[in-house]
Amino acid sequence: MNDPETAFGLLATARYAPRLRLERSEVFAQHRWMAPGLKSLAKGQRAIANWDEDAVTMAVEAGRALLAAAPARGATELTLASTTLPFADRLNAGIVAAALGLAATAVVRDVASSARAALTELIACLRHPAPETTRIVVASERRSARPASAQELIFGDGAAAAGVGTGRALATFVTAHSVHADLVDHFRQAGEAYDYGWEERWVRDEGYLKIAAGAVLQCLADAGVAAADVAHFALPAALPKVNEAVARRVGIAAAALVPTAAATIGELGGAEPLALLDTALRAAAPGALILVAAFGSGCDVLLLKRSAVPCPGDVPDAGKPETSYLKYLSFTGQIALAWGMRAEMDNKPALTAAWRDHARTERFEGGTCSRCGTVQFPLSRLCVNPECKAQDTQQPVSFADRPARVLSHTSDFLAYTPAPPFQFGHIDFDGGGRVLMEFADTDRDELRVGLPLRMVYRIKDLDAARGFRRYFWKATPLRGAALLS
Repeated sequence: MNDPETAFGLLATARYAPRLRLERSEVFAQHRWMAPGLKSLAKGQRAIANWDEDAVTMAVEAGRALLAAAPARGATELTLASTTLPFADRLNAGIVAAALGLAATAVVRDVASSARAALTELIACLRHPAPETTRIVVASERRSARPASAQELIFGDGAAAAGVGTGRALATFVTAHSVHADLVDHFRQAGEAYDYGWEERWVRDEGYLKIAAGAVLQCLADAGVAAADVAHFALPAALPKVNEAVARRVGIAAAALVPTAAATIGELGGAEPLALLDTALRAAAPGALILVAAFGSGCDVLLLKRSAVPCPGDVPDAGKPETSYLKYLSFTGQIALAWGMRAEMDNKPALTAAWRDHARTERFEGGTCSRCGTVQFPLSRLCVNPECKAQDTQQPVSFADRPARVLSHTSDFLAYTPAPPFQFGHIDFDGGGRVLMEFADTDRDELRVGLPLRMVYRIKDLDAARGFRRYFWKATPLRGAALLS
């Protein structure tokens, strides 16, 4: 018997924010001597990526949260949207898809150059239903800002994801409208580290209040919907009060504006539309109309209708306050610290070896002996059980989503790491398997034997001379889902 709630539409959404939350007041304290005008922005916190996080690793975490909310291991397409992809000529989405365990036949693509790229892709997925196909759109940003700029305080690091297909849809497609316009509110030349922004009032009046407002009105007209009927309106805007001004211009009630996490996370750039969509879905009642817009070189507008399917639980993580502005600058590479001779190493990658070992590094793959059931890492031809020692009986098994606990731990202040001390130890996995590995996002005195852990996908090390980075899994304390609060 068919489920009456089965439909084509939005199956799940998810968000991810790094654990570290930089206190804006600490940033302003370092710049007040030359930029006192920043005081009005020096409130609350902004999320900052750890040294081993980037747009790829945060996309993996958002994707994992999405799959946990609506399992879709058979997803056939994955799009990664970002203006801060770590590789200009390497398929970043391929790294994400492999870490998520998607099939090698999945179609993966990178999209960039616009803060509305993720919403553009999501609209395309919803406009063109594909039977037996589940599509994932992930947006992730780790933007750099010039020290003492307003962007340094406004920006936040994070990721968000959405899944589209046939199933118990959270929302269904009503209509969408898109317009392109080469109005340059900000830009970043290829090879440059920072955005260059134009005068705020002009951007508001000529961009948001004309282009974005016009696109919203046309979308509503296409659907035959009155602005007053929109229950939730999401419009990312780094400029203050701009979304309120657009809502007034088009006739949407101020109460319909979707609240942002600007005070605790910051503005997520290309990931903000999907993050706000996730917020709206969790607040919307069945039948409510949700309007999401994204501005940048034009505007995309998406109108959805909320179904009666409940959203999976959202476990907020308040993060950890960070008061060291110097640490932030070090993590972003904006200041070079003297780490000593132990940091003077050449990490030239062995790309052939990386390919041969890709299953182990991408999905943290170990093995299970089909004869005795012993779980081991890494997978090998010989079972490590001394009472078995069977040969060629190993079946692949991923450790990425297995619960684990600390068996032993060490904090090393001599070995180099960008965030000392270097913490590592033996990890015992539920169901078998023991691995010596690094810890991530771990406070200095937090580790103890028996501490519950989860695995996270992170940067293992950087080849600064050639610009390559290697990824692998690390263990972090199980504190609940690292979702946007």
